Amino acid sequence: MRVVAQIIVAYLILLVLVAIWRLLPLAEYTPDIVVLFGAYLGLSAREELAPSVAGAIAIGYLADLLMGNPVGLSALTAGLVCVVCHLIQGRLLVRGVVFTVIFSAMTALSAGILVLAVRGGSGLLLIGLGSELRKLIGTALFTGLMGPFVFQVCRLVDAKFSKTRRQRDAAATGYM
Repeated sequence: MRVVAQIIVAYLILLVLVAIWRLLPLAEYTPDIVVLFGAYLGLSAREELAPSVAGAIAIGYLADLLMGNPVGLSALTAGLVCVVCHLIQGRLLVRGVVFTVIFSAMTALSAGILVLAVRGGSGLLLIGLGSELRKLIGTALFTGLMGPFVFQVCRLVDAKFSKTRRQRDAAATGYM
C-alpha cells in the first residue's frame, strides 16, 4: 500500500510540474522527478525489491504518458535506478540537504546518460549531442535542487504507513 501511495503522490507532483514548469523561462531543463522517486523507492526497499521496482516502473510509465516521451523510456530508467539504489542502500545514508542535493544531481546525471545512450542507440536523438549534454547538465542541476523536497514528501508518505511510532519517527526524519 505504501508503494501505491508513492505512485499517487508522484503522479500528482508530475501533474503540477508538467502544468507549471513549461511556463517558466528555463522550461527545457525540467527536473527528473521520476528518477527521484525511483531512487527513493530503491533506497527505502529493505527485504522486498519487487514492489518498489514495480512502483518505479509505474511512475515512469505515467511520466512517459504525461510528458510525451517515448513510452517505456522513463519506466526503464526508473526501474534501473531503483535497482541500483537498492544495491547501494546498505552503504549509503541519504540525509541532510547538501548530500541529498548532490545525490539527486548525480543520480539524475547517471540516468540522463542512460537515456541518451538508449535514445542514441534507437536513433531518437532530436538535437545535436552538445545540446543534449547541455540539457542533461541543466536537468541534473534542477533535479538536484528538487531532491530534498521530493525525498521529504516521500518520507512523510512512508511515515503515514508506519506501524509503530518508532518506525514513523525514523521515516519522518529520514532513517530508512
